[in-house]
Amino acid sequence: MTASPITLRSVQLQDAAVIATLMSDPEVFSNSLSGPYANEEDWAKRLSTPQTGSSLRLVAIQAEQVVGLANLHDMGRVRRSHAVGLAIAVAKHAQGQGVGSALMRGLTDYADQWGHILRTELTVFADNARAIALYERFGFEHEGRHKGYALRNGQYSDVLCMARWHPKPHGLHP
Repeated sequence: MTASPITLRSVQLQDAAVIATLMSDPEVFSNSLSGPYANEEDWAKRLSTPQTGSSLRLVAIQAEQVVGLANLHDMGRVRRSHAVGLAIAVAKHAQGQGVGSALMRGLTDYADQWGHILRTELTVFADNARAIALYERFGFEHEGRHKGYALRNGQYSDVLCMARWHPKPHGLHP
C-alpha cells in the first residue's frame, strides 16, 4: 500500500488543537524538548506570537490530516542573526512514510533559497537513530554532545548537537 501524498503549508491558528494532540502523544513529546500535556490554549498562544526574521512554521498534511510540525526559529541575538534553530515532530502513525523528509525539504529549501540563513542548528536525543539519520541525509553534521541535557522519562538524557551550513554561503564560514 502506497502512503498518501504529503503537502506542506504554513501553520495556522486553527491548527492549535491538532498540534496539541500531536504533541501530547508520549511517542512524540518524549523525543522533543516539550513536556507532556500540551494543550490547545498554550499552542494557540504560541501560534499567535508573530514570527520574526527568518522564522518559519510548517505543518505536513497527509490524507487531509496534520501529521507533522516543523519550525525554524531565530536565535534572538544580533551576533547569531545568521543562524536558526530547527525543531520537527511527526505523528507516530505517520513515521516512516516520508513526512519527516518532506518537512526537512521544506525547511532546508526555505533556509537556502529564501531565508538568508547560513547556519541551521538542532539538538536530538542521542538514542534517536531514526531522526539522526534523517538529519544526516539533509547535510547536518555532528558538532558535539551535551551529557544529561534534558529530563526524559525520569532520566537525564544526552543530546547531540548538529548543524548544517548553507551549501552556497553568502558569507564566510569554517
